[in-house]
Amino acid sequence: MRGVSQYGTLAIPEPRLACPTELLMTRSPFRRLAFGALHRLLYLWVRSETINQSAFTLKLDCSKPVFYVLQQPSASDLSVVDSECRKAGLPRPVLPVQLGNHQESKGFFYLTPEPGWFGGSSKPGVAPTLVRALNAVNQQQVDDVQIVPVSVFWGQSPDSETSPWKLLFADSWAVTGRLRRLFTILILGRKTRVQFSAPLKLRQIIDEGKGPERTPRMVYRLLRVHFRQQKAAVIGPDLSHRRNLVKRLIHGPLVRQAIEAQVASEGISVEKAEAQALKYGNEIASDYAYTAIRFLELVLSWFWNKLYEGIKVNHLQQVQEIAHGNEIIYVPCHRSHIDYLLLSYLLFTNGLTPPHIAAGINLNMPVVGGLLRRGGAFFMRRTFKGNPLYTAVFNEYLHTLFCKGFPVEYFVEGGRSRTGRMLQPKTGMLAITLRSFLRSSRLPVVFVPVYIGYERVLEGRTYLGELRGASKKKESVFDIIRVLNAIRKQRFGSVAVNFGEPIHLAAFLDQQQPGWRSADHGAQFRPAWLNDTTHRLGQRIARHLNDATAVNPVNLVALALLSTSKLALDEKALARTLDLYLNLLRQAPYSPYATLPEGDGLALIEYVQSMELLAEQRDALGRILYLDEQNAVLMTYYRNNVLHVFALPALLASFFQSSARMSREQILRFTRALYPYLQAELFIRWELEELDEVIDQWLTALVDQGLLKVDGEMYSRPAPSSREFVLLTLLARAIVQTLQRFYMAIALLLNNGQNSLSAERLEQLCTVMAQRLSILHGLNAPEFFDKSLFRHFIQSLLDHRVLRQSAEGTLSYHPQLGELVEGAAKRVLPAEIRLSIRQVAQHSHDEQSDETPA
Repeated sequence: MRGVSQYGTLAIPEPRLACPTELLMTRSPFRRLAFGALHRLLYLWVRSETINQSAFTLKLDCSKPVFYVLQQPSASDLSVVDSECRKAGLPRPVLPVQLGNHQESKGFFYLTPEPGWFGGSSKPGVAPTLVRALNAVNQQQVDDVQIVPVSVFWGQSPDSETSPWKLLFADSWAVTGRLRRLFTILILGRKTRVQFSAPLKLRQIIDEGKGPERTPRMVYRLLRVHFRQQKAAVIGPDLSHRRNLVKRLIHGPLVRQAIEAQVASEGISVEKAEAQALKYGNEIASDYAYTAIRFLELVLSWFWNKLYEGIKVNHLQQVQEIAHGNEIIYVPCHRSHIDYLLLSYLLFTNGLTPPHIAAGINLNMPVVGGLLRRGGAFFMRRTFKGNPLYTAVFNEYLHTLFCKGFPVEYFVEGGRSRTGRMLQPKTGMLAITLRSFLRSSRLPVVFVPVYIGYERVLEGRTYLGELRGASKKKESVFDIIRVLNAIRKQRFGSVAVNFGEPIHLAAFLDQQQPGWRSADHGAQFRPAWLNDTTHRLGQRIARHLNDATAVNPVNLVALALLSTSKLALDEKALARTLDLYLNLLRQAPYSPYATLPEGDGLALIEYVQSMELLAEQRDALGRILYLDEQNAVLMTYYRNNVLHVFALPALLASFFQSSARMSREQILRFTRALYPYLQAELFIRWELEELDEVIDQWLTALVDQGLLKVDGEMYSRPAPSSREFVLLTLLARAIVQTLQRFYMAIALLLNNGQNSLSAERLEQLCTVMAQRLSILHGLNAPEFFDKSLFRHFIQSLLDHRVLRQSAEGTLSYHPQLGELVEGAAKRVLPAEIRLSIRQVAQHSHDEQSDETPA
């Protein structure tokens, strides 16, 4: 079919077969009767309303021809639109429209052809009605024709919908057939909304002079963009990319290289290698569905209200400001399995797109895995080693997400922290991100750290067992039942979500590798500096996460009581200690992104006791509050959440346990010597060059709180019998176990001599020694002998060139190391602890010597 006009011949595809809805609108009385019967039957159940009708009617000129355009054929949609037009007194789509000397039998057309009963559609063509309308305007048969896009949304009342099951049938981006539409009408028909949009005026489009071929295409392009934006505004963006994304993965250049390599190495066909790559893609890719997100929103709303007494969100506005025009990568700390659910829920309810989330393949369990996948999770294996094809497919998938601008979330710690500390970053995902950025930086990449602070973590009982030495437990569906059972028995308090300072990747690379923009990074995008830069990026993210710490009542009570020898304080002493901690942090805030709890010490005590984390004993003098055996171990987890916040003031306080007076110069010198190792373990925020100013701020705060006295350049402690000295001692003990571990490693190294131990052997000896000391001194802190902490301390000594490693792997050190370490240890550790460590270290050396054959 062709329409001839003054601006040329409009070539359109061969006319498609009329769909059943179009046949209803012919001049046949029978067809009109059938449509009327359908309408009456439909409205026995359906209830509809028009969105923003007044704004639309102001822009519509009913004296000129009006055609309605619907995105896809649907008799039910057309019936709803016709009903809303009648209610509003608008031209009805089912009635004829006069175009000059020609009459169109109906006042509507569809943008896409009709889907089949079970979904799927053919290639769209230009609707003949639109072509004739363009011709009529161009030939001056009519002044103008108005094309009104209209959308019908079934079950889209987000503010009032409370049934998660109904949301499973709500409108989405997926192509649907008549069968699903039937269920949608039956389940959601009473919540139907119609959106009339501003009319598209053909006269204005023709006057642009695009020509006979481009004009119809331009109209269709405008309509497609409009419907896409309209749908995104109502039901969210189109995230159902899985349908064609996975198939495109195997065409990526790096995947093609991996396929060719596998064909060559294993002697298989290209088709078989491609099939394997597609299998990997389907294993990895998420199946993001808006209906699943809405379903999860309602389920999680119930869950959070049932489990927690409030979710406190801080610094979200900065994320809302940078979300547009940037590729956002959320990098939360990882304390619980519900971290990613909580973050996605908060982002969605605050108008931000929920991210695609990297999840371990262990979570791809029956039922749960499918729901997580539809909620945005993509699954990754624990290791990629020995499988270059899987590695290439995963890298290509992540690169595709970045290029399309989808927000992504992954945990730089790798797994959940079982000790409450920030874990050393795993750089695998960061390296993939950096390589993708170097390959094609279509959008600026911004990392957004997210600190999630729980007053009671959901997996507390599991962590308690692991802290006591039990092996890590594999996840299962039955864990959900146990969690739901725990909700009934415990109070979980509130949870805080603090968004930290964003890290702009381009700016970070400008600082670390100034010539990266113009350098040739190679076909594999693996520049020589990639590993070191990725490591520094991981360290930066970890520090920014700790910067956003949410200090809560449980953290502070744990810090105070675990610093006492008997894990107990009377109520007044505990309240004074908590007030001291709060006052110190208010006077010398850790960072602009950290938050503090409200209330004074007594209020914090009552709150923590209401959570059944404190035991008490009453006598004539009042209450004694203490930690029983189970809670004593568990509270180490919550203390470790904030240990980095108090590390520096605790170190300063420790100098005055063995020395009554110290000069400012001495304090600065000893602090500079010890700080790099504290910073490496606890990810403390300050760089060494800014440390002096920060130390002065903390010294001022300690003086103002009465814990130190100052006379010129000299600082002195209070009298040992005073209340202030007791508070100073409690503060110092917060960091003493960390300092003991440092001293143990050096003592073992010195006792064994130059080039006698490898780093691995030293790590083993440190762990055994720490376990022995914990028994001898009754230390109820399992992370005291955490092997990874010794490993990273030894690595820090190597990084700072305090130790050197030979070609054989043995360790050597500076001859004056012993003198320097002993001088520092005298300042921060009591004499009896130093003596005990030296004795155990000597005993260990003697045993090792006895085992060595002559």
